Amino acid sequence: MPYFPQEVVECIFSYLTSHQDRNSVSLVCKDWSVIEQKTRRHVYVANCYAVSPTRVATRFPGLWVLTVKGMPHFADFRLVPRGWGGSVQPWINAMACSCPRLEEIRFKRMVVSDESLMLISRSFPNLKALVLVSCRAFSTDGLTYIASSCRQLRELDLQENEVNDRGSQWLECFPNSFTSLESLKFTCLRSAVNSATLEGLVARCPNLRTLHVNSSISVECLSRILIRAPRLVDLGTGSLSSNQMGWYRRLFYSFQKCKGLKSLSGIWFVGPRTFQPVVYPVCGNLLSLKLSSAPWILKSDLLNVISNCPRLQKLWVVDRIGDEGLAVVGSTCQDLRELRVFQSNFHGPSCWVTDEGLIAISTGCPKLNCLLYYCAQMTNAALMTVAKNCPDLIQFKLRNLDPVKPDPVTNHPLDEGFGAIVQGCKGLKRLSLSGFLTDQVFLYIGMYAEQLEMLSIAYAGETDNGMMYVLNGCKNLRKLKIQDCPFGDGALLEDFTKYETLRSLWMSSCEVTIGGCKALAAKNTQLSVEVISDLNSISGLSLEPSKNQRAEKVYIYRTVAGPRTDAPTNVSIL
Repeated sequence: MPYFPQEVVECIFSYLTSHQDRNSVSLVCKDWSVIEQKTRRHVYVANCYAVSPTRVATRFPGLWVLTVKGMPHFADFRLVPRGWGGSVQPWINAMACSCPRLEEIRFKRMVVSDESLMLISRSFPNLKALVLVSCRAFSTDGLTYIASSCRQLRELDLQENEVNDRGSQWLECFPNSFTSLESLKFTCLRSAVNSATLEGLVARCPNLRTLHVNSSISVECLSRILIRAPRLVDLGTGSLSSNQMGWYRRLFYSFQKCKGLKSLSGIWFVGPRTFQPVVYPVCGNLLSLKLSSAPWILKSDLLNVISNCPRLQKLWVVDRIGDEGLAVVGSTCQDLRELRVFQSNFHGPSCWVTDEGLIAISTGCPKLNCLLYYCAQMTNAALMTVAKNCPDLIQFKLRNLDPVKPDPVTNHPLDEGFGAIVQGCKGLKRLSLSGFLTDQVFLYIGMYAEQLEMLSIAYAGETDNGMMYVLNGCKNLRKLKIQDCPFGDGALLEDFTKYETLRSLWMSSCEVTIGGCKALAAKNTQLSVEVISDLNSISGLSLEPSKNQRAEKVYIYRTVAGPRTDAPTNVSIL
């Protein structure tokens, strides 16, 4: 494009919304790199230690939207020590100096302090969105800075965070003149909310379309909120339990006024046989129904609601729905695109769905592209049926209650079933395996899963060959998560060039040794190899004395920032 003026090239680049496309055009030539640098408005950092915050801030001074992820996914399962790192403070400091026009900040699995929130509120006058997901270390005091100072805020999203909840005073800090809010989610907070304050805030914000409240919000308060905000599109309710039946009737009439409601979630507590009658007015228009936090809903009520939601495209439920309940879903929701069936643990570690429910879903919902399924058992025949009926699957995560259980009908490994999945679902990008599996399944994955970007493995495989099949065959693989598998140094050190495209590798309770990790780190300087121990420290170990010592947890990732300096004593960076 040397014949086009720079303004024309900038205009063309403005249509590139994919991060991958942006990264690709920046590598074409120096001129394109400079133009892309000037026009980039969104930056996504999948690992906060993969690049220096200062480098990002100085390279993209015109940044509007910043998304950063910190701790690896296994932090959600308490496999990463609490002091591992992932502070947002360096990112906020760098952005405050170089990117004052920042409008959206999104952090996931990071350590956020009240001081960080105070700096955000003071440094970015144009802040319109703050999203914190699975973060920790901040309190509701920090939220007071955001509420009182960010006058243009449109979105405040707090999901699954560990918050020091010191009360709902933060909600009272929004000025009376504040009217810009479009989305508010605070489901992770536990303290009681002043209903009058929340109702006043809702009434002042005419563009509010998304509201997810915590479990303290009563039927009475929710009814009044819906009267004040009938244009809500996405609602996460509080408790649907009340001692006065009159309030259920009022809530029913309030739902009748919400003609545009498309998504419903929450339902923290619900009175007996009240759920279905109350939400019935909105069932016909719902596209999304998330009930993973409400295992106590009566099964009959749940099925009555689902049978009146023929337009559903997204459904989250717990396994108490049972196979017969999934059959109702399959016969009612032919347009379903995403289904997540979580384990309830309502009466102990049991599971209520099996391969039969999966067959019913795949038969009735051929448009599925995302499926998460916790089950008591799985068969090869069921997996083959899914592969045949749902070829558009992009994400498939299977969690078996017994992670090494074979096919209960044939007593064979589930290799052929998952092999059918990777052969039949050509666009599959994310896959999690469960059940008795041999190296054969990894051979299938390496041969057929051409678009696979994320693979999660647990209690599977026989030899190092299984891991090598995946690394050699999956050219687009970005994240590999391995737990309790017999893979060791042979697989880890087979081909160093594979790590040039792999974004991260997590291995815990495998056969990898300290010596193997050190050998990998010595061969590739752009890799950060972190060995995480339950001991106080493993620093000072040399290759020879410790070469056969097994590494408890290994986290390997590519970085252009060099080794980090904030690792705790039980994390050794090799």
